[in-house]
Amino acid sequence: MFPRSAYPAWSATPARNLMIRVRARKGADMIDAGPVLARRQRRLVALVQVFALAVWFSMSAVVPSLRAEWGISSAAAVWLTASAQLGFVTGALGSTALNLSDRIRPHILLAASAFLAALTTVCLALFVDSLAAAIPLRFLTGVFLAGVYPVGMKVMASWSDSAGRGRALGLLIAALTVGSLLPHLIAGFGPLPWQTVMGVAAGIGTLGAAVSLAFVRPGPHLRASAPTRNAAYGLTMFTQRGPRLATLGYLGHMWELYALWTWIPAFLLAVPSGFGSGTAVAVFLTMGIAGAVGCLVGGWGADRYGRSPTAVAALVVSGACCLLSPLAYNGGPVLLAVFGAVWGASVIADSGVFSTSLSEVADPRFVGTALAAQTAFGFLLTVVSIQLVAVLADGVGWQYAFLLLAPGPVVGAIAMRRFGRPA
Repeated sequence: MFPRSAYPAWSATPARNLMIRVRARKGADMIDAGPVLARRQRRLVALVQVFALAVWFSMSAVVPSLRAEWGISSAAAVWLTASAQLGFVTGALGSTALNLSDRIRPHILLAASAFLAALTTVCLALFVDSLAAAIPLRFLTGVFLAGVYPVGMKVMASWSDSAGRGRALGLLIAALTVGSLLPHLIAGFGPLPWQTVMGVAAGIGTLGAAVSLAFVRPGPHLRASAPTRNAAYGLTMFTQRGPRLATLGYLGHMWELYALWTWIPAFLLAVPSGFGSGTAVAVFLTMGIAGAVGCLVGGWGADRYGRSPTAVAALVVSGACCLLSPLAYNGGPVLLAVFGAVWGASVIADSGVFSTSLSEVADPRFVGTALAAQTAFGFLLTVVSIQLVAVLADGVGWQYAFLLLAPGPVVGAIAMRRFGRPA
């Protein structure tokens, strides 16, 4: 954590939980930070993530409709998700090079990014009728989302001390999970036009921007800005053991996560006795709701048992699910629901652990830059795994397609086990 000298107006009496007044820099907002306000701010940041990230998988939720309406193949449809991932990588790398999240007040950057992501989504719904036009807009959506998720992590961490940061970031990732998969719930209400699903998601995203601008403020536990620009820190941090291992664990996690989220609807639609018309709702419940529960449990475990053991446990369970997926494929709806809930919870339970770990071992002046770099490399990797799962499914069928994801959790578990050992 940061020394109290970093905050010249610090005035706290721990025994009485008095308010802390912090002026991070001349001209910045004055923040009263006590336990009640800290809890309120953490909840608001989580709410912004739920709303703002509703646009992320809005295209994935309507892919079956788009394939029929636009006459595109499954290989072409991959780019509706991959373009957003590549956009996110581009935005995150740009933010890293410019140290944006460490130089601009984060609640303003968060609000502007959420609004622009919603704007590109509603433009797609209103004006686009082909894959060629959709891909650039999805790319831009990804660029703007790079100002939502990593910046949200920094703001959440700014309201959490080290003892409770795992739970705080677990709450943030739970919000990301519900928000990202919310379009599947919207689509599950009936045979809605794809434009309606995306329009509703864009409206929810705009609400997230408004909440961030009006109510969210940075807290006292992270510096408000970097004193100097350091465009290279996103790379030089990997020369340090802690950031390197935390990011390697994250990469193993990301190899599995977004490929699973992208293709689990196709997997469930292909099983002999699946959920039929209820597949979209099943995806939201198993990946979204169960995933959110997993995030909260993972955050609690990270604070209670340590960052390394919690991450390793989640990676082992999700890796086992990858290997068992061919057997679950032939199970009935009940088995699939239980299996999906376990997988959905474990595959995301460790996500906040990696962010927490990195925020504690990176240079405290550039925590926002470090988180942006970590997520950029992770999302770049997802483009590869998403593509390869589709290729394998075309070759051997959906029953065996998710076996390709198993190496990710294995590599991640090895890295996080080493992270927990003394250097």
